[in-house]
Amino acid sequence: MTLRKSLRASIPDAIIYTVLIAAALAMLFPFVYVIAVSFTDPAVYVTGDVILFPKQWSLDSYRYILSSNSFLYSFRSTVFITIVGTVLNLAFSMTFAYALTKKQLPGRGIMLSLVLFTFLFGAGLVPNFLLIRELGLLDSLWSLILPGLTNAWSIFVLKSFIQGLPESLEEAALIDGCNELKVFYRIILPLSLPALAAFGLFFAVGQWNTYFSAVMYIQDADKWPLQVLLQQLMVSQSAIGSAEVRETLEHTLPEETVKMAALVVVMVPILAVYPFLQKYFAKGVLLGSVKG
Repeated sequence: MTLRKSLRASIPDAIIYTVLIAAALAMLFPFVYVIAVSFTDPAVYVTGDVILFPKQWSLDSYRYILSSNSFLYSFRSTVFITIVGTVLNLAFSMTFAYALTKKQLPGRGIMLSLVLFTFLFGAGLVPNFLLIRELGLLDSLWSLILPGLTNAWSIFVLKSFIQGLPESLEEAALIDGCNELKVFYRIILPLSLPALAAFGLFFAVGQWNTYFSAVMYIQDADKWPLQVLLQQLMVSQSAIGSAEVRETLEHTLPEETVKMAALVVVMVPILAVYPFLQKYFAKGVLLGSVKG
């Protein structure tokens, strides 16, 4: 009887594990396929003889992409947006959240109401465009950074996280002669590294994937971020690549191998950062969401 009960109990678990493994493989397959196609020799790909592993390796598609000045310009723009935007996102979100934890802050209630209002309502597409135009930010990379310096959700979660830190540490620092600024830099920031790492990755991914704002505000093709350039490549292979390389390769390279190589080049940098910050997700975000 005990053996039968054990078997009956293990069958649902086995079904669950099987379904989860199948789902994981189904989600992993497109990534593996993209990588395989990007490294496949054009002559082999034309025959359709590629599934999950290149039978004959080739770097022609990557050479075609990396030879392009437009790709290098877009990569430079994306790196600038990601680094500068993420640093400013963290700076504004963290300082604003810390200020809102101070009950003695003048106008604190009004600020909290305004932050909550932006969480529920947005200005809309046309007002945002008019604002960017009046500020003289059209066709500038700052138009992709300044309008999104922070958001209500980040502020509320970071505020809850800071409120969950031991108050005794801050009180001891104030007694020792520290002012609010020193308390923030010497006490709050070091203790908030898990939350900063988690939100840093959130902000970095958002900045790296900037697309719609760039389509609206950036007209100069040399300032396009990678996502816009990738979209143009999906439409036409001639969107990137130097004239010399296009002349020699565009008639021999299948469009699909070039597109897949571009996808890999755009995905790899942000995926390379993720494993180093993944461990901070639960500790940084969940603590901020349940405390406060």
